[in-house]
Amino acid sequence: MRHILISGERGAGKSTLIARLVSAFDGPVYGFCTKRLLEPDAEGLYPIYIHRAATKAEERSYSEANLAGRCDSRLHDRRTAVFDTLGATYINEARPDGIIVMDELGFMERDALLFQKAVLDALNGDIQVIAAVKARRDVEFLNRVRNSEKADVYDITESNREALYNKLAKLKDLPVDSARSL
Repeated sequence: MRHILISGERGAGKSTLIARLVSAFDGPVYGFCTKRLLEPDAEGLYPIYIHRAATKAEERSYSEANLAGRCDSRLHDRRTAVFDTLGATYINEARPDGIIVMDELGFMERDALLFQKAVLDALNGDIQVIAAVKARRDVEFLNRVRNSEKADVYDITESNREALYNKLAKLKDLPVDSARSL
């Protein structure tokens, strides 16, 4: 089994592709997803929250407890402790009958060492991982993720995303029913 890492620029379709692949999986979904709010806060920064990957969008909570950070194009307010507690827990609770979703790995967790360990341990493990990885080469953690020996990196663009979905849905190692329509 090879883990699947989907890399691309913002808006290329990483999260959508992961959602399509995971929607056909009948087993438990572990891991996390992050959600960047579309409206900035009072300081002009966009809040980013972390949730269990299996939590439906309409059931997600948005509070200080799961606020992973805030950012705009220049400033970043990282909440390392949230990644090291919630993020690591969401990954570490995975069991062999499921898959681990990591949506998405980026620069906000560059100082979250417990979270990074959980990510790298999962990528060295035997539970299927499907992850979105920011296309940043200046973050050492992301370079370590992309260089995982048990993972393949797939670059997604707006023009190749449907073909990439068709390719990944047919992989024999992917624990999804690719025959099921989405």
